[in-house]
Amino acid sequence: MSNNIEVGNIVVGKVTAIKPFGAFVAIEEGKEGLVHISQIAHGFVKDINEHLSVGNEVNVKILSMDQESGKISLSIRETLPAPEVTERKPEQKTDRPRRPKQRRGGMNYQDPKNNESFNPLADQLKAWVEQSKK
Repeated sequence: MSNNIEVGNIVVGKVTAIKPFGAFVAIEEGKEGLVHISQIAHGFVKDINEHLSVGNEVNVKILSMDQESGKISLSIRETLPAPEVTERKPEQKTDRPRRPKQRRGGMNYQDPKNNESFNPLADQLKAWVEQSKK
């Protein structure tokens, strides 16, 4: 597996171990990197085992290399074609009537110009005072 090991290159590697957080991939004799779970596929990956198995040969892109620690960050997702963007369908309208919007305190608000059911607080207060006297 002699490859050109530089950041940005795409190389072939072999999955050596799978953990809940990612997969370890050998990219050269004695060199191994981690493909984090977020770099497995374009969509959400709940279980890596559904995408990879130990021994699989995979194309990986080298994202970063830390010379001091020897850690190599890899991505399978970067080697895959981007998914097509699908247009969202507009929400379907329903025929059911809408409920009137409620103001704070749970009171329904009606336009004061439309006097049908609008009862100002002052008028209600008078009615309540009269009711309390009975």
